[in-house]
Amino acid sequence: MSSNISVIRVCENCGEDFTARTTVTRFCSDLCGKRNYNQRQKEKKINQSNKETEKKKQSRVKQIKDVSILDYLNPTDTARLLMCSVRNVYKLINAGKLPYAQISEKKRLISRIDIDS
Repeated sequence: MSSNISVIRVCENCGEDFTARTTVTRFCSDLCGKRNYNQRQKEKKINQSNKETEKKKQSRVKQIKDVSILDYLNPTDTARLLMCSVRNVYKLINAGKLPYAQISEKKRLISRIDIDS
């Protein structure tokens, strides 16, 4: 069913004037509609990525807060607290710059007092 209505509209994508046959037409052409759709999808992905990044940042802060209340830390928790790699913590231990207590053959604990000083 065709329409006899002729409405002058402004394209939401390119901003040009065009003649629309319906009252709900938003774009001057199929190409402008597709470009606008792709732009909306891109913005949606960016917003989703930003939300995920924010969640990861908040969880990292929570992990640091959880670790900061402990008196003795293993090398993994020490790395989280110092914001460095676990390998770097082991290098500090082997160089003698970070004192530790050897609990068992594989278990090492680092005093929080030694980290703070």
